[in-house]
Amino acid sequence: MQTYEEFLKQNVDFPQEGFEVIDNELHFEGIDLMNLIYEYGTPLRFTYLPSISRKIRKARLLFQQAFLNNDYRGTYTYCYCTKSSHFSYILEEVLKNNTEIETSSAFDIPIVRALYRKGKISKDNMIICNGFKDETYTRYISELINDGFHNTIPILDNLEELRYYEKNIKKNFKVGMRIATEERPDFQFYTSRLGIRAERIIDFYWDRIKDNPKLEFKVLHFFINSGIKDAPYYWEQLEKCVYLYCELKKECETLQYLDIGGGFPFKNTLSFDYDYEYIVNQIVYYIKTICESEGVREPDIITEFGAFTVAESSGVLFEVLGKKQQNDRENWFMIDGSMITTLPDIWATNQRFILLPINNWDAPYQRVNIGGMTCDGEDYYNAEVHLQEIYMPKTKKVQYIGFFHTGAYQQTLGGVGGVHHCLIPTPKQIIIDKDEKGELIVKLFSPEQKQEDVLRILGYEYKENGEKTIKKPTIKKSLSSADKEQA
Repeated sequence: MQTYEEFLKQNVDFPQEGFEVIDNELHFEGIDLMNLIYEYGTPLRFTYLPSISRKIRKARLLFQQAFLNNDYRGTYTYCYCTKSSHFSYILEEVLKNNTEIETSSAFDIPIVRALYRKGKISKDNMIICNGFKDETYTRYISELINDGFHNTIPILDNLEELRYYEKNIKKNFKVGMRIATEERPDFQFYTSRLGIRAERIIDFYWDRIKDNPKLEFKVLHFFINSGIKDAPYYWEQLEKCVYLYCELKKECETLQYLDIGGGFPFKNTLSFDYDYEYIVNQIVYYIKTICESEGVREPDIITEFGAFTVAESSGVLFEVLGKKQQNDRENWFMIDGSMITTLPDIWATNQRFILLPINNWDAPYQRVNIGGMTCDGEDYYNAEVHLQEIYMPKTKKVQYIGFFHTGAYQQTLGGVGGVHHCLIPTPKQIIIDKDEKGELIVKLFSPEQKQEDVLRILGYEYKENGEKTIKKPTIKKSLSSADKEQA
């Protein structure tokens, strides 16, 4: 019978970038995942920082090449969308690459100040402030500008927002406006809830911005919720946005940037097929062609890539605690964690991730479903994008599995610490980097959540009452090859 490895190679191109099998064990980005499991146990979340810088460099090269192809005279600015992952180690890795920041809530601004105190950014950094803003958010933005962060640019989401800045910012400042784009045809609403209606933007500029000596209108922003896709809907919305930019630019010399938002997809399947080079070239071509037809100099382009930046840097490893056959056809792998709490997009948006076994690649394969530890009927995973079903090694040995490219949104949506569904604890989390010699550096970022922490949050007094906490035995890293095989 075919082994799992032979079966996978028959169905998808494998090995491929980031994934290879050595001695029947999976390696990710050159990292021996079984060694991580021996050292830290499961469930285990990890982040490989060099992947983040690589994605930023890739986007810059794509736009640089597209600019050359189209004789484009503007510049390109890479902003990181912080809501994808706010963790300090993520932001610090991003900022190593001379990037800028896009914020989306009041809580982002204290993060900006913390990064400034650590010397990770300066007051010259561009801070694009997006989202619908409450009084706290607008106050924080105003204070930031008053404190000398002169490239902080609030992107107006509605017609009333500007009044607060006019009243509370004590110096000249820059602003942008977000267009309320039309939603895709199959969506429940016709127009995005965020931004200003396109037909109101020019009148608003004339009435409130043009003759105000304190204001410098710098950015026109738009974002498509369905992401950047080679589809008529996307190109139609981009075209409308560029024509509006041209109309505004004819009236406003200070308008400089077209912010096309985020929306680059990340690799969530081994059969992922997205032509980044073609898409970027088409975006630049559209903008250049329309601006030329309108007699307007092409804008400097800003992007706000979040998931694209961080998703492929992370993974979550689980142990299969039990194997159950519930009827003639359905086999279950029950893991030592939960999809709902650890990878909430699986439950909330039916998001697919790359799922692979960590060991036993030389065993035969079988069709399985993955079951989480909560009692919720939705805590399962039963389909892969590239196969529409899940297959795993069929063996009596201990089995480990991993979900990969999980770095965007999952930690902040699922929460680190706190209370989770069925009180499933937050898994242990490690950070992986490389030193100057290329050697791996592994650091523990946070331990697995303890039951006493959960009980205190819920208002209970924690006492062991003489009972000892039962700990799952872990395999020591020093095990011999024979012992590893037995495990």
